[in-house]
Order: sequence, then structure tokens, then C-alpha cells
Amino acid sequence: MPFERSSGLLLHIGSLPSHGGIGDLGPAAYAFADFLAASRQRLWQVLPLGPTGYGNSPYASLSAFAGNPLLLSPELLADRGWIEHDRLADLPGRTGNIDYEEVIAKKLPLIEEAARNFVQRHSDAEWSRFTAFCQENATWLNDWGFYTVLRRKYNYASWNHWPEGIKHRTPEALERIRSEHGEELVVAQAIQFAFDEQWRALRDYCAARDIRFIGDIAIFVNYDSADVWTHPELFELNSDLSPIRVAGVPPDYFSETGQRWGNPLYKWDALQQSGFPWWTDRIRRATFLYDIIRLDHFRGFEAFWAIPAQDETAVNGQWVKAPGAALFQTLHDRLGDLPFIAEDLGLITKEVDALREHFRFPGMKVMQFGFSDRGAHIHLPHQYVTNTVAYTGTHDNDTTLGWWKTAGEKERAAVQAYVQTVDDTVVWALIRSVATSVADICLFPVQDILELEGNARMNVPSRPTGNWSWRYAEGALTPALAQKLAALTEVADRDKHDRPS
Repeated sequence: MPFERSSGLLLHIGSLPSHGGIGDLGPAAYAFADFLAASRQRLWQVLPLGPTGYGNSPYASLSAFAGNPLLLSPELLADRGWIEHDRLADLPGRTGNIDYEEVIAKKLPLIEEAARNFVQRHSDAEWSRFTAFCQENATWLNDWGFYTVLRRKYNYASWNHWPEGIKHRTPEALERIRSEHGEELVVAQAIQFAFDEQWRALRDYCAARDIRFIGDIAIFVNYDSADVWTHPELFELNSDLSPIRVAGVPPDYFSETGQRWGNPLYKWDALQQSGFPWWTDRIRRATFLYDIIRLDHFRGFEAFWAIPAQDETAVNGQWVKAPGAALFQTLHDRLGDLPFIAEDLGLITKEVDALREHFRFPGMKVMQFGFSDRGAHIHLPHQYVTNTVAYTGTHDNDTTLGWWKTAGEKERAAVQAYVQTVDDTVVWALIRSVATSVADICLFPVQDILELEGNARMNVPSRPTGNWSWRYAEGALTPALAQKLAALTEVADRDKHDRPS
């Protein structure tokens, strides 16, 4: 579906300078929304919001449906009476990158304490909203509660190492857990209720300022996830429930040996024969969370790279066809026109292009990619078409300044020729080029508008640890910066003249 000409910023919720050692849905999120409004930005792109496991990657979530408890604002929970404000005093502060071990050790127990308080003492009105939430989300919420409780019970081992009855979800084993851990199950559901309430309030606040959310949907799910434990019949698994083949991508710009993501592959034939109910539920949930949905690794909906599970790299994988057209038609028939963006980066074939164009999904362009050779010029603004979402860089790229400082002589010469820039203005020169292009949507990582170097990079693909921890400094988004961005947005015709002040 076509999008209005607009622009926005790419910033994960965890990158906000919130109290608690990690960005959350509290005051810092509302301050960032105010900055977006002041700078006349109409889009806020976030990374997947699900709970994370090993490596803390939002793209390796423990659930395709649940929200990450670490992104909850303890301040807002205290404002609602779920926990006393003075209990938050020992939390990590607003400055510095995320120390996940510290955040998990100090913040998560307080979130659970607050949810337990709610379960034990609550108003009738709030409990009524909670029970309605549980009913509306029953297709995933109950199983997420079990998964959360069992994961803690078995010392965070992957579900395939749990006792056989629980691993295979026998009714007797689940009933025993329900009997022994009933309150813990409700607490896990209450945490998700709190997430939905905080997210809904932030989304309403942004909508009142004409700001829409772009959310990211990872095509695959983590093996150690509530989804695979709950629905093993939908994935390529052996009789012992271990993966047969796993997902990734072949050798490319980012890695000479490709990327072995390790996600189990779908049994697409079983999904298609049943009418894609799991995917329908997943996208329905996404439409509650987001205004626009970015489909990560869109290429995999046409054909996916299947790697033998025992292989340590992605080199020996093979392309296998996927029923993307049938899936998207089913989603359209059941949910109507859907605001999808196709992340079509990497090795893209004419079949992938045909799938995207058939459903009129906009594709992506990343300006950093445009300077290596003539074939890369598709990422430069003079080759854009309107139905495009253009970036200076994404969460997988170095910051634009970091990229510039490490670029080769050929790339630097090409940049100089294209934008006639000098070192101290190169980042904003590329921002201006993207903003003034014909692309319907343009997006800039916050690291770029702050002109930060490579130590502010969000993710290095294939690096297993040390990612996803960057937070911007409190006070970095100044009124002067908002004015600078607003002026560019106005002259590039990406603002709305009738926006409320």
C-alpha cells in the first residue's frame, strides 16, 4: 500500500536514556516523542519488542507475541501503585550503555514484584481490564506464562532439555505445573498486561502528535522460544525435537562465511495446508503494536537459505522455495490491506522483486551501500522510486560517521563526487541526499543525526555478543538539533502543513 511522503528516526526503545539501566516506555520515551514532534518527524521505527534471550538480540526473541519485560517503565508502574517509588532507588541510572547482566539482576525482580503486587491487590476496574486482555490474547498468552515459569524453574535451560512430559507438553505435566505455580503464571500474564497498557499509552501519545510507529517483524523465531515449544509441528524438527535445518543467509557483504542464525525453519507446507493460522495471529498482533510493519529478511518469503543444523557456518546451505505469495494473499483476505515494508537487502532475485511488486510493498535502500561499485548505485538517491523506504544506515550498519572514517579510498572519492562534501559535514550531506530524494519514506538512525562514531553502532552481524547495548546520552537531542532537522524536513516536503503545534 502507498505511504505518504514523510520521514522519521530509527531508535530502539532500549536505546532511550531511561532510569533503570535500559531504555523503557516511561518518561524518556515521551521526551523522545516530543523531540520527534518538534523536529517535524512523523515516524518512529523500533526494533522487535519481544523478550530476548542469549545475546540480547531483538531478532532472537523468546516469543513472537510477548513484550520484553525489561522495556517496562518501573516509574510508570509505581505511578499506578503497583510498587512503591522508593523501591526503584537502587536501579541503574540513565547514563551509559546497557549492562544487561546488571539490568536483569536488578530491574527484572522489581518488575515481577510489581506484577505480584497487582495480582494480590488490585482495583475492580483494573482487574476487569486485565481479564479482558487475557481473553483477547489467549492464543499465545497462556503458553507464554507456562514458558516463562518453566524457564525459571529449570534454570533457564532451553525447553528441549526440560523433563520429557513438559518438553512434549502432555496435559498431565502442564496441569501439575498449573497446580504448583498458579500465581506465578498469573504474574507472567500481568507483566504482559502492563506492557500492553504502557505501549498503548505511548502509541496514543504519539498518534496525537501525528507520529506513527514502524515495527520490525523478524521472519524466523528463536528455537528456544515459547513459539517452537508450543507449536513444534510447525517447524522442521527431528523426533527428539532438535532442528533438522536452520536459517541464515549465504556469504555476503557482511560475512565471508554467511550468517548462521540458527532459527528452526518452518514447515511451510503444513502452515499453508492449515491456512496460515499462526502467521495470521502473529500479524494481527503486530497491527495492534505498530502502524507500519517492516518484514525483516523479506527475501525469505520467496526462498530461504536452509543450513544443515550440524554445520557451524552458512556456507553449505541451499535455497528452498517458500509460499510467500499464498501467505500474503491469505493475510490480505483475512486482515485487509496491510502496511508492510519489505526489507529486501542482500542477494535479491527477480522472483523476490516480483513478489514484492505484486503486493506493492515498498522496498528498502541504504545509502551507505551505494558507493562500492556501479552495481551498488541502486542505493543512491538518483535511482530511487517513490515506493521506497530509504535510510542512511540501519541497525546492522556502522554509524554513517563510523563508516566514513573506515571507508576505502574508492568509496570516499565516490562520496565526494556525489555530495561534494568535506569531512566535517559528510553525515548531514548524506542525510540531506536521502531526505530530498523521491522515496516516500526516509529514516535516519539517531546515531546519524547526532553524528556519532562507530562506538555507537547498534549491531555487528555475526558477532555473538557485545551488541544491542547503545543508549544516547541524556540531553543529546537538543532544541537546536530539532530545529535543524525540522528545517530540512520542511524544505524536503516531508512535513504536514496542518500538523498540530
